[in-house]
Amino acid sequence: MTKNIVKLAALPSVFGLVALSMSVKDAEKPSQNSTEGLELFYTVPQVDETETVELDHSLNINLATTGKSFTGFKEALGFKESQNDYKRINQLGYLGKYQFGRSTLLLLGITDTDAFLNDPVLQEKAFIANASRNKWVLRKDIKRFSGKVINGVKVTESGILAAAHLAGPGSVKSYLRSGGVEGFKDAFGTSIYSYIKKFGGYDVSFIVPDRNAKVNLEK
Repeated sequence: MTKNIVKLAALPSVFGLVALSMSVKDAEKPSQNSTEGLELFYTVPQVDETETVELDHSLNINLATTGKSFTGFKEALGFKESQNDYKRINQLGYLGKYQFGRSTLLLLGITDTDAFLNDPVLQEKAFIANASRNKWVLRKDIKRFSGKVINGVKVTESGILAAAHLAGPGSVKSYLRSGGVEGFKDAFGTSIYSYIKKFGGYDVSFIVPDRNAKVNLEK
């Protein structure tokens, strides 16, 4: 999900982080852990943190009843992105309930953005496929860091996946493996830290890691 971002590290740091992204054990099995061809660094544009939004009463009820389920995770993240508006296009051109960039949609096998905007089912499929790709990239980091505390926040699988939706799995790897030193903020100032904190503790076991996940366009 490509957009303007504010990096907290200079270019040399980025190259250093690439080196960190593979442990010695990983290096012994490069074919199993390769992320070649995957979009690892991207962002999803957020509603400005300073914007005041009046919650719809029915939405409040929905979020309250879904709790920490996978549905609760999707609805909470969707509300953060777009107030759960399937037809929203933000000022930077990001689309739908989950504010996907066009390049990410292409990666998932979606080429018709008009059809995408008008098809809630397709948007939900795209969210799951993208989460599956991110979970595959981050599977070892989920195992390694879940339950640990970084920058005062307990790391959970759902927090990691939410942060990957915001910043891309590559940025999340960098954040986790640097102990929270290598941060990230999008154009609105939203950070990996804030997403790990805000979306922690949801049940995302429904998401199956899949390196090549794409959307099934058949109804």
